[in-house]
Formats: sequence, C-alpha cells, structure tokens
Amino acid sequence: MELSTLDYGFIIIFFSLVLGIGIYVSKKSGKNSSEFFLSGRTMPWWLLGLSMVATTFSTDTPNLVTDIVRTSGVSGNWVWWCFLLTGMLTVFVYAKLWRKSNVKTDLEFYEMRYGGKPASFLRKFRSIYLGALFNVITMASVTLAAIKIGGIMLGLEPWETVVGAGLITVIFSALGGFKGVVYTDFLLFFVAMAGAIGAAFYLVNIPEVGGIEALIAHENVAGKLNILPDFDNTSVLITMFIIPIAVQWWSSWYPGAEPGGGGYIAQRMLAAKNENHAIGATFFFNIMHYALRPWPWILVALASLVVYPDIASIASAFPEVAESKLGHDLAYSAMLTKLPSGLLGVVLASLVAAYMSTISTQLNWGSSYIVFDFYKQQINPDATEKQMVVVGRISTVILMVLSALLALTLQNAFEVFDLLVTFGAGTGLVFILRWFWWRINAWSEITAMFASGIISILLVKTSLGDILFDPITGVLPEWANYPFVVVVTTAIWVAVTFMTKPESDATLRSFYKKIQPGGPGWAKVVSKATRDNEEISTTNEKWSVPSGIGAMLIGVVLIYSIMFATGYWIYGETTLALTLTGIAIVAAILLVRTWGKMKTTIL
Repeated sequence: MELSTLDYGFIIIFFSLVLGIGIYVSKKSGKNSSEFFLSGRTMPWWLLGLSMVATTFSTDTPNLVTDIVRTSGVSGNWVWWCFLLTGMLTVFVYAKLWRKSNVKTDLEFYEMRYGGKPASFLRKFRSIYLGALFNVITMASVTLAAIKIGGIMLGLEPWETVVGAGLITVIFSALGGFKGVVYTDFLLFFVAMAGAIGAAFYLVNIPEVGGIEALIAHENVAGKLNILPDFDNTSVLITMFIIPIAVQWWSSWYPGAEPGGGGYIAQRMLAAKNENHAIGATFFFNIMHYALRPWPWILVALASLVVYPDIASIASAFPEVAESKLGHDLAYSAMLTKLPSGLLGVVLASLVAAYMSTISTQLNWGSSYIVFDFYKQQINPDATEKQMVVVGRISTVILMVLSALLALTLQNAFEVFDLLVTFGAGTGLVFILRWFWWRINAWSEITAMFASGIISILLVKTSLGDILFDPITGVLPEWANYPFVVVVTTAIWVAVTFMTKPESDATLRSFYKKIQPGGPGWAKVVSKATRDNEEISTTNEKWSVPSGIGAMLIGVVLIYSIMFATGYWIYGETTLALTLTGIAIVAAILLVRTWGKMKTTIL
C-alpha cells in the first residue's frame, strides 16, 4: 500500500502540532511535581473528560473489538460494556471523594486510610506492581496494535514501528508532563473520532461489502448482529452476559475501569478544579466512551467478515505478516488498507493520535507512582521538586523501553485483556467498600491482591481452562472458574479483615474528618469519637450514597439505551430504535432531577 503526498501531509502536520504543544508547555510542566503530574489541579471538567476518552481510544481497542465481534459477535462486547456500571458508580459516588482527598496519586490514599508499616508496604509495592508491571503490560498491548497497523498498512518491521512511534511519544511525554498530555488529548480526540467514523462510513460502502443493508444480510454477518447473547445457549449466556453484568464489573480491577475509581481516571479527578468538575469529567467520559464510540469499530469489524472471513484470508492477503502476529484482531488494520488517499492519511493520523494519547497517559500516570509513591517514600524522602521531575522524566523513558520490548513478544490484544481482568478478579469489592466500612484495613487489600494473583495462576496452570472464555468459540466449558476466583479471593480477604487488628482510632478519625464518607459503616467510629468528646462529623447533610446509587442506575439505563438505540437505528430496526430512544429521553429527565436533589451542579 502506497501513501500519497496528501496522506504524508496529514501525518506530518499532526506530529508537528503534538510536539509543538509538548515543547510549549514543557517549561511550566517542569516547574514542580504537581505541575508535571496534575497540572496544578486547575483543569475543567470538559477538558478532563475529553482527555479520558482520548486516552481509552487506544490503538488496541479497535483491534480488541474487532477480535470480539469476529469470534463472538456484537454481544461479545459485554465483557467490557459491563464496566459501565463501575464507571457510573465512580461518577455519582466516588468522584467527589477522590477530589476531596486532595492526594497526588490514588496510592497516597493508602497512608491516609490505613496506618503503620502495612500501609507503607502497600503503597510502595503497588507503586511498582501497578506503575511498572501492569502499566508496562497495558502499554505493550497498545504498542502491539501499533506494530500490527504498521506491518499491514506501511509494511514496517515490528522494531521499526516500536522505535518510530515510541520515540516521538516518549519525547513528548517527558517534555510536556500531564498538561501536555491533556492539551494534546483535546486535539487527539477529534482527530481519532473523525478517523474512526470516516473509516466506518467508507468501508461499509466499498463494492466488496455493498452498503449497510447488504452487510446486515450477508451470511457471514447475520449471525453476529445480536446485541444480547443467545438466551438459548446457556454456556454463552453465562459467559458473555451474566458473569460480566453480575460479577465482573464490581469484582475486577481493570485499567480505566477500577471499582471505586483509580489509576489514570483518578489522576484526572485529582487534577480537577473541584469536586463538581471531577464528577462532570467522569460522567462526560462514560457517555462518550460507551454511548457514542463503539459503533464505528463494530461496523468495520462486521464488514471485515465479508472481505476477510477467516484468518487464512488475512494471511493470504498479507503474506509478509509474521505468523506469530496473525489473528482476528488484524482484520481492522487489513480493512484500513482499502481507504482512499486523503482519508487514509486522516485515519493513520487518528491511529497515531490514539496511540500517543494512551501511551503518554500511561507513562505520566505510571511515573507519578514511581516518583511519589516509591522514589520519594523509599529512596529519597527529602527529594526536591526538581529532582522529582527529573526522576519522572527518566522513569518515563524506562517504562517506554520495557513496554516496547514486551510488545515484541505478544500475539493479540485479547491476551492482555484476559490477563488483566483475571489477575484483578476478586479485588474489586475491597476497593468499593474501603471508603464506607471502617473495619477494612491494609491487610485486607494486601491479601486480596496476592490471593487473586496466586489463585488465577494456579487455575491457568491446571486443566480447568481459560478464566473468562475461549475467544475463538465463545464457549467456556468451565464457566465457573472466574466466579470461583472471585468468591475464594473475597472470602480470604474478608476473613483476614476480621482476623487482623483494625486501624487505630487516630487513623480512622483523621480519614473520616477529611473525607466525611458517612453511612452506617462508620457509625461505630463516629459514636466512639463523640463519647471521647471529639467531633469528627462536620456535616449534617443526609448520606448521599443511596441517592448516588439511584443516579448511577438511571445513568446506566440512559447510556445503554443510547448505545443500543444507535445500533438498532443502524440495523434499520425502527421500532426498537424508537423505543430505546424514548427510554433514553425519560432516563435523562429522571437523571437531571435526581442529580438536582443531590445538590451537585456542574460548573
């Protein structure tokens, strides 16, 4: 495939703008660690919301969605659509708590909520466990997608893609810090959306596909269109719908969808101007992420089933691609090779935008853990602001190199998704309850983290099969594996919670006084403090969590209705589309009223 001068022009202009922004903000970003990692906590909700969307618009996401649709149909996306429940819970319950905490990273929370050596260990260990290990794995998945795109569309060797894309991204990230990431995300969002929508519209209408009606009627596609799984197939129903909706969303830690908030989502909430802006940013993100963005990818994935019905057809069309990199996820890149000059350049620029946005966020977030939660805590407690910025920039480069090396060993995006969800199974509940139940201590989290990882490894090493499901057949003979990990892990950490000492009165009271979480889970602490003549409850307002959960449920109905109505409009099923559109309108009205009662206004 040959790129035209126009295509190269789009790409060069894009790179120039991104690097220009990084250089422009580099001086202020390097001023101190708060600027480098949180932009001085001055960001508005709309900019942070767009940044969250752009960050999750990574190059591996269209590949992952394509893999799922080709192997399990549209309904297979419930493995990640279920995380909307986590996202909306974060919006209406946890966003204001995170912003109120005023910590620099979500790991700093540990030494606010817990005390002593266990809290210190937990913070330091997770700074490496998440900031380095899991962060490198996530970035490797994104880089793997870039390798496949580079190989299919540009004929590049894997190392050439890694060096080319990685070098520009790491320079930009090290220079601009968080402010550079957020400012460029604003640009990257619009470029990425334009590329995804433009590609979907063009590829559905190429002669081989024949338009949306021909696509829907095609024999390779007709059985893949259902938004809900086949209720007559018990195994598929349990695996693809019941487990994700009933268990997975609250029980698993997954980057960008952490129960109770966390990671780079928490970083953006912490960078918001105030609590209202933190809530607005996360709500805006969830609407864009789930309601508006999936369908362009799904349409390209469905069209690919017509043009490249199996992996053998992809291998035949692109013989230069190494056998180790072949997979259904490659179909997305293969379809993009059919784009015309001009649009091809826009789409390539959008893919580069998606790559840079995700990687730069992961680098800045990961290095913030290493600087604040490991280097300053373990290595140099007296580190100056200048030293922390320098360490942040060095760790940015090291994380990029490690993720690039790992990417060269991976085969497809689903491997990483499966790995991350599996290792986080059973830990989610502790992240949700730690804000509202005084009895949870540092040992609860330590136990949950290690139990989940160890049990998952033991299951994978046995003959019980995959933890989630076989992405090829969509069938999980041993479908109880994942719930088993969740149940056992939860039972272990709850038992350890009651077997170990609670946090000290001083630690619990300090946390309550700062956060004001309220609720029956803290009644004992508040009552005891009152008896000791210490007033730690500073508000007489009604506990907001029940209202927050109500708003969460309405928000879930709103966003799912919009997402599925969009799908049915595309399918031409007018009655269902109108019904769901009506439900979305009613849900929107109810949500506005509920939100108003919570006395939360977006500024």
